[in-house]
Amino acid sequence: MANLRFLKKEIDYRLEEFAFDCHMAIFVQPNKEEQVVELMQKGVELRNALYHKANNPAEPKNRSLVRKHYAALRRDMAESFAGLFADLSAVCE
Repeated sequence: MANLRFLKKEIDYRLEEFAFDCHMAIFVQPNKEEQVVELMQKGVELRNALYHKANNPAEPKNRSLVRKHYAALRRDMAESFAGLFADLSAVCE
């Protein structure tokens, strides 16, 4: 990870990709709009939670713990967004 700004941009990029897929799902299957909108709300809540975690590491003075914190945050981000995409796929079947 280069810096905090890059991490925040990556979080926003993943949310944008998810929102785009949600809009496409609504366009293709308008009868499932409510379920897709709920998933979009979960995506926004996830983004806000990830931003909060990114801005507030547990021990900001300890470099080793900060690196571990951001590595765990990146793993959590990847798993969480993968779960959201899986949920979207399940709704659109």
